Amino acid sequence: MEKVVINAEKRNVIGKKVGALRRQGLIPGVMYGHNTEPFAIVMNAREVTRAMMGLTSSSIITVKVDGESHQALVREKQKNYIRNEVIHIDFQILSLKEKIRSKIEIQLVGVAPAVKNFDGIVLQDRDSIEVEALPTDLPERIMVDLSVMENIGDVIRVGDLDISEDVTVFDDENDVIVSISGASMSEETTDEVSESESEPEVVEKGKKEEAKDED
Repeated sequence: MEKVVINAEKRNVIGKKVGALRRQGLIPGVMYGHNTEPFAIVMNAREVTRAMMGLTSSSIITVKVDGESHQALVREKQKNYIRNEVIHIDFQILSLKEKIRSKIEIQLVGVAPAVKNFDGIVLQDRDSIEVEALPTDLPERIMVDLSVMENIGDVIRVGDLDISEDVTVFDDENDVIVSISGASMSEETTDEVSESESEPEVVEKGKKEEAKDED
């Protein structure tokens, strides 16, 4: 991914007055982290939205504040879900020489032969794992190739992931990332639920008919 640069300025506006910044097309944020006292910033909303497209929680970006560059991670984005707008961003300033802990996104790629040949269903149990590494060693995402899953019941676990020795993984190596389930098993489960839900109606109908006969 190309180097992402976000331009920002320090801000003095805080509290309820921040709403006025948003109406001006600006997004407030906070910078904190390595040997740095937290400080408030403000950014152009349109530029930031465009710059952050495709970023993951482990993507290192450059935030320029009043001309000074900081290497950082996006630690939290607050959104207005009704308007689908980002309204606040927290950035963690990094030291490229110190390890940090972060979640890495898992992305499924390819097609499982078990889906094509046996009508299998792909079940993803985990969409991220937690790791520790130097910022420059953090993968932006981990690709999991489904083309190796040939049969119903096949499983890919944390221990099967292709991860550099420079990255420490905290999740149990036996934790399931993705598995293949049989379509017939899912149909049977659905049928059982449907039958169990219909039984009370039959019983209730029978009671009403018995009451009618008694009258």
